[in-house]
Amino acid sequence: MKELLRSTDPTIIAYAKALLEGEDIGCFEMDVHMSVLEGSIGILPRRLMVIERDLVHAERVMRDNEIDLGK
Repeated sequence: MKELLRSTDPTIIAYAKALLEGEDIGCFEMDVHMSVLEGSIGILPRRLMVIERDLVHAERVMRDNEIDLGK
């Protein structure tokens, strides 16, 4: 799996997941439970991962919807 997106904003992650699901691109959210360790202050980013073969398509979907990938 490859990292597509990293963000501390859970709304961006949720929006990106919905877009990917709409394009039939599987994704996996990592670091969801880190909020337990950080005390829910939102400083540790969550990562959205996709299968390597879907990465280019997923990046295009993010760009088309103006989601900054930081790349």
